[in-house]
Amino acid sequence: MVEVFKTNIQERKQAILLFEVLAEHFPLFKINFDLDDCDKILRVEGDSISHERISTIIHTNGYQCQVLE
Repeated sequence: MVEVFKTNIQERKQAILLFEVLAEHFPLFKINFDLDDCDKILRVEGDSISHERISTIIHTNGYQCQVLE
């Protein structure tokens, strides 16, 4: 399963920090950011992804995200 999120993450440094936080919570998931995309994409691939939990982690760290349909 793959979930794609639109974020407001602007800088590589921010993406690296959030990647580390997400990787702690979801060590078996493949996680990456595409900051070149106009929507500053976060892609998460893995079994039984909880987009609510991912959104909560992103928001707790001071950023916005929403699932792209």
